Amino acid sequence: MLFRNFCRSIFVGLPIGVTFLDTVGYVARVEGVSMQPVLNPGAKNSDYVFLSRWSVREYDLKRGDIVSLISPKDPNQKIIKRVVALEGDVVSTLGYKNQYVKVPEGHCWVEGDHTGHTLDSNTFGPVSLGLVNAKAVAIVWPPERWQNLETKLPDHRRPITRSI
Repeated sequence: MLFRNFCRSIFVGLPIGVTFLDTVGYVARVEGVSMQPVLNPGAKNSDYVFLSRWSVREYDLKRGDIVSLISPKDPNQKIIKRVVALEGDVVSTLGYKNQYVKVPEGHCWVEGDHTGHTLDSNTFGPVSLGLVNAKAVAIVWPPERWQNLETKLPDHRRPITRSI
């Protein structure tokens, strides 16, 4: 009887949990220094962020959003970067093969906050919106770092021209 109730709970709970994680969002650990000082400001600890799948379901991104995406260099790796430019924007690059790039339709330009210590669009170019899978909305661990993540773009990284 106890075993049957346990199996029934798993049979009902597992699909609900998977649906929640796939539709609403999940918590993930952020590793590395590419998003410092916003994420992982200390060398010892990693931040854990809530990644909202719901907020990117229609690819409605804003400049300054911090997003999780599949790495264009390694499809088995997820990376977290800030959206600097959207389709139609012209961005001044930092070491990319062209000094200026117009972001093509269906793409965005992403960069890490820690310039020079990040693999981002300055390495691999504009990123297809189809690779974006979630938006980081809050730091949830450690407790002393609990905070919502702002959608902001440093003045020195604003696009040269913006699409409307």
